[in-house]
Order: sequence, then C-alpha cells, then structure tokens
Amino acid sequence: MKSNRAMAVMAGGVVLMAALTTANPTHAQSSATPRNWHLLNYAQDSVYGTGVEKAYNELLKGKKGSPILVAVIDSGIDTLHEDLKSILWVNPKEIPGNGKDDDGNGYVDDIHGWNFLGGKDGRSVKEDSDEATREYYRYKSLYGNPDSALDKQSKEYTYWQKLQGKVAKPSGESKVTYKTMLKLQESLRKCEALITGYLHQSDFNAAKLDSIQTPDQDVMVAKKFLLRIFQNTGEENLNYSELKSEFDEYLADLKKKAELADSEAPVDKRADIVGDNVNDINDKYYGNSDVMGQFGFHGTHVSGIIAAARNNGVGIDGINDNVRIMMVKAVPDGDERDKDVALAIRYAVDNGARVINMSFGKGFSPHKDWVDAAVKYAEEKGVLLVHAAGNDGNDNDVVDNFPNPDYADHSARASNYITVGASGSGKNGKVASFSNYGKKNVDIFAPGVQIYSTVPGGNKYGNASGTSMAAPVVAGVAALVLSYHPQLTAQQLKYILVKSATPLPDGTTEVTKPGTPDVKVPFADLSISGGLVNAYEALKLADSIEGNKELKPKKKKKVKMEAIKKG
Repeated sequence: MKSNRAMAVMAGGVVLMAALTTANPTHAQSSATPRNWHLLNYAQDSVYGTGVEKAYNELLKGKKGSPILVAVIDSGIDTLHEDLKSILWVNPKEIPGNGKDDDGNGYVDDIHGWNFLGGKDGRSVKEDSDEATREYYRYKSLYGNPDSALDKQSKEYTYWQKLQGKVAKPSGESKVTYKTMLKLQESLRKCEALITGYLHQSDFNAAKLDSIQTPDQDVMVAKKFLLRIFQNTGEENLNYSELKSEFDEYLADLKKKAELADSEAPVDKRADIVGDNVNDINDKYYGNSDVMGQFGFHGTHVSGIIAAARNNGVGIDGINDNVRIMMVKAVPDGDERDKDVALAIRYAVDNGARVINMSFGKGFSPHKDWVDAAVKYAEEKGVLLVHAAGNDGNDNDVVDNFPNPDYADHSARASNYITVGASGSGKNGKVASFSNYGKKNVDIFAPGVQIYSTVPGGNKYGNASGTSMAAPVVAGVAALVLSYHPQLTAQQLKYILVKSATPLPDGTTEVTKPGTPDVKVPFADLSISGGLVNAYEALKLADSIEGNKELKPKKKKKVKMEAIKKG
C-alpha cells in the first residue's frame, strides 16, 4: 500500500487559494522528529515509539535470541543494499545459479525467495490493473449487459452494482480530477522553479522554506503554497523531491483511471509476461527467482523496517537483530492477484517462515477462497500473518479490505491474523489521517508516518508513510518476541501483541478520526486493542506467559518405548 503524500498534494491543490491568501504562512515544527522515532519511547524521547531500544537496553542485554525467518510478500527487495544483504534468507537446499530445482519444491534457484510476477525469460510484471476494473470488464464480457442479464434480486447483481459504483462512475470523475491535477502540477512546477532559483539548490524541505524571507512577492507566494502542502503531509523532514515523485506517480495512476471512461478492458500484460492460467490455482509453478528486479522500493523499505542490520555503523537499525528476510514477490503497481497471494503465503510457510508481512490490500477479492485456504494452511502450521489495514481513511468494519481473516464461507475467523493501522509520532500527528481503522477488524496501531528505512539503488535511505510501514513494525516486534520465546504459537504471539498494546503515552484519549478534518473520537474505539504496539511491554508479557500453565505452549507428549512394546 502506497504512502498518502500524493493525496496531501491534491489536498494542497484544493486549498490553493487559501494558501496563496493566508496572511500568516504555516510554520514548520520547531522540534524535529528523530529519524528512528518508531524505535524510541515517550518517557525518554517524547515520541509515540515502540520501546524497541528500551527493550534491548533493559530486557535483552546479555541475552541471545533464536534466528527467526520473516517472509515479506511485496514488490521486491534490493539484495545488494548494505543494510540488507547480510540479513537475507538463503535457501540451504538450493545451489545458486545452476538452473536446477535442487530442493524439489518446484521453484528453480529460489535462493532468497520467489517472484510470482516473473516470466521464464526473466521479465517481471511492473504494473497491473486494479481488481475492481478487472472484475468490471469480466462481468461485461460474461453478460454483455449485466444490468439486463442478471436477476435484480441475485447476489451477482448486487456485486455488479458495487463494481459499477467503484469503476464506471469514478472513472468519469477521474477525468475531471485529472484535468484539475494537471493545473496543480503546472503550479507546483512554477513554485518549484521560484524556490530552487532563490535557494540555488535543487531540493528543499519545509524548514528550509520557512527560513525564506524576501521582498520578492512571487517567491513568498510560492513559499506559502508549498508550505501548506508540506503541512498536509504531516511530515516535517520530508524533501520536496520525494513528495514530487509520489505526486507524479499518483498523477500517472489518475490518468489511467480517467482513460477507463473511454476505453475497453485493460490490456493483460501479465498474460504475456508470466504465462500462467490465472483461473487455475493448481497451475502454481510459474515465475522466476528474481526477487530484486527494478521495482522494489516498497518491499525494500518494508524489509528494512523489520530487519536492517543493527549496530553495523551504517544506515539504520531494524527492529530485530536476529532475523532473516525471505522476499516473495507478488505485489505489482496495481492490485495483486488472489492466486499470487495464496501461493506466496504457501511458499513462505513451506520454506519455514514464522511471520509473514503483507503490506498490500484491495477492495475486491474474486478468489478469496484460494487466499482463505492459504491462510488456514498458515494457521495449521503456526505462522502469524501481519496485514496492513489500508490507506483510505475508511472504517474496515464497514468497507471491504482484502485479504482479511474472515473466511468467505462464514465458517470461522483466522486466529493467526493481525491487522495494523498507522499512528504518528505525536509530533507529526497522533493517528495517521489516511489510516483505515475498525473496532472489529483492525487489531492494533503502530508507527506509520515518516518512517525512515532502506530504499533501492545504491545503499540509499528515505522516508515513507502508510499502513504499509506500520505492518512491518508489528511484524518486526512479533519476530523480536518470537526470537526470545520461540515456542510461542501464532495465537499466543497475537495475544501478546494485542494484550500488551498501550494507550497514547501522553494521556491523549481523543484523536482526529482518520478521513475527516476535525471529527474527534476516542483512540480506543479505532481498534480491537485500543492501543499502540509496544515491544517492551510485549516482551515482558511473553516472559510472564512462560510461567503461566494456561497460556504457555503445550509440549507434545513423548511415548515411551516400553509402552509401545507392552502395546
């Protein structure tokens, strides 16, 4: 799930006139948020962190944890990054580069994981359509005119109406929005030119803008406009180049949606590259071993949050100091396919992952039964699934967000599944304005605003925001607890994370409801736990569970040979 900065630019465009006519320009915050704020704690650092550093200093000093394998189902990973190459999972049964399936699992040369978006010729799917669009055109091809062909009382017709509401009407609205955003892009470029010309540098942030004082009114108008946009992101250390890049990406996506209003079904690029039968879950031995590729920003950033090498003198510190990352590439720009997700989960489980991070999601899931079966498989094998709640400011109790722990056949709810919303540092907001929430369907909140982590392309680092960043924070904490308590079941691990979640540490009880500008709600009402993930408290609770007969892991009974002989 992508960061919501682009939407902040759009919001800045909406308030363009206000920004240009404000008498007092918005000021950057005086005290910057530490880059590693998500690892810190409120008592010592005045940020809503997870207490990871406190846990290492007070609870884990002198202790040795067990190595934990975490699978990241995502877009790919920079396998050459200085902070990641030492923590990559290496398949012990596979010989690199010999073109053979040495371990007999059906996947050739899967050294660091597998790429379900790949083709036999080495290519990979970069972009795919969204699921709603795929389903919309599938129904049109099946029924011609579903409005007249389907029974108005049927579930299929209800589903069709939902698709129309998601695709047909929004695509028309996107045409209008796209034209507006093109005008905003032009304004941004003019403001950028004025500011970079005045500063004599190619990039800048809010603090640099705030320092500008000049009689040149054009420069001051540009300053006010850009400061308003920076304010809307809630990220005081963000560079303009990062924000601009995400806005350009958003604009390209908006253009594709606008073009749907006048086009037929999207071109299926996947069929040409991957060549599998997307409607056959048993056709599973496709893809290639390239987990890196050239499209791995998202997966690289997520992986660094969990496990970037600690105390190595470079870059950043991940949450867990004894973890290996398995990359399972299944998430393109666009919506992931249910088949890829299901097979990615199974691949991770079969190859020993104890925790699986899933920072992706969508509003439609035509083969949810395939994903459900994979989730059940992970449940049976004791693997914890950590999923991002979504970045739409929606109530997940009301709006669909897939995958989710509720089985489509209504038989049960997965017990090994935890859904994560995004919180801020307190200095850059308390609850992320973009985060989805839900008293029944979001378990916990975790840092997800302006998280500094690894990015691909030459040992680089950068900030990103989203529930995509909050989920790996929880996955990292889960792996940390598991490292020192490896006998815990997935259910016990989830219990520990949720039960040890803490209220906002400064005593705040009400927060701005995500997706709204000024509606206040109790923070406790936004999730099942009503709190923030807390590594320090989770480890303490795990210690206490070790001595609790009702909660401690049950050991398998050993059958004595004498009993067998007496049989």
